[in-house]
Amino acid sequence: MGLFDFLFPPRADEIALRSISDDDFLSLIKPRVVPETRPGTVALLSFDSPKVRSAIHEAKYHGSERAFRLLGSVLADYLRDADDVGHRKSHIYIVPVPLGKERLKERGFNQVEEVAKHAVQELEIKIETGLLVRTRETISQISLAREKREENMRGAFTASPRLRSASPAEISKHTYIIVDDVITTGATLQAAIDALRDAGALSVIPLALAH
Repeated sequence: MGLFDFLFPPRADEIALRSISDDDFLSLIKPRVVPETRPGTVALLSFDSPKVRSAIHEAKYHGSERAFRLLGSVLADYLRDADDVGHRKSHIYIVPVPLGKERLKERGFNQVEEVAKHAVQELEIKIETGLLVRTRETISQISLAREKREENMRGAFTASPRLRSASPAEISKHTYIIVDDVITTGATLQAAIDALRDAGALSVIPLALAH
């Protein structure tokens, strides 16, 4: 243990991320479709993995640059070879699920947006942080039962005025990949999907970093 660690003891999750290489973290990718949303959500990692949990926690609660980079590399690796993306990169939008204003102010960052920024640095894909807008603050989903989570998130998002004012032809030519960090019941992602579809989006792909 170095002097800095002695004076400022690192968190257990922080230590866990130090012990895994970039390549070893990429080897944890196991994409699968989770049927909790319509359409099903592509989940890239298993939240059962201690390393994955550490990365998610460090990104979400501590703004860890290391965690952002590791998770961003996972997202980039999947998108690079995904059939849904293919050669249509100029018509792909990455849409991070937005935080409410109060939570963003409290936390100082949107962890999903930060992960997406790292991913698109490696790809010719646009990240669009303003296409979805939170219509209201929501309470934390962690302690809520499934039906309460759906109620909590129902109508929590709307498409931005810019998207809603675009022509149907313009909206329909794009694929919108909605990204969230963890999917449990799918309530958050489903609310985001519904908001984009209500605005006329035809090709919407929900994607979660972990499940």
